[in-house]
Amino acid sequence: MYSKILVPLDGSKLAECVLTHVDAIAKGCGTKEVVFVRVVEPFYMPTGGDGYAFTEQDIKRITSERTKEAENYLQKFIGHASLDGAKARWEVLSGRAADSIADYATKNNTELIIIATHGRSGVSRWVMGSVADRVLRSACVPVLMVRAPGCIPGI
Repeated sequence: MYSKILVPLDGSKLAECVLTHVDAIAKGCGTKEVVFVRVVEPFYMPTGGDGYAFTEQDIKRITSERTKEAENYLQKFIGHASLDGAKARWEVLSGRAADSIADYATKNNTELIIIATHGRSGVSRWVMGSVADRVLRSACVPVLMVRAPGCIPGI
C-alpha cells in the first residue's frame, strides 16, 4: 500500500519518536523505500543596529556547515535504522521546511509522510508555529502525525 515513505527529521529526539511507527508501517505494508530527510532552511542576516553584517562568504560558510551537519546526522541515523527489508536512504533539502517536505513528496512519488508533532494547541502553536501542521495542510499525500511521548492534552 505504501511503497515509498518520507520521514522528515530535524535532529531532535522528538522527531525520532516516529521510528517505531515507520518500522511497523514499513513491515506491514511491504514498503520498498524509506527516505529520511532533513531540511536546511536559508540563513537570513539578522537585522538591527548593532553594526555587525555578514558577508556573502560568511553566509555560504554557515550554510555549508549546516548542510554538512544535516548530512552527518542523517548518515548516523540511517546506520541505526532497521526497516525489515525496505531500502533506507537520506537526503538533505534546502528551503522552508514545510514547503520543501511537501514539494519533495509530490515530486518524488512519495505515498506517505510520517512526521512527529509536539501536540501543541492554542496560543503556543500560534506563537511557535508547527512544521508538522503546515506539512499536513500543504502535502498532497497522506500524512501520519505522531504525537511526542509525554504529550499533555490541551497544551
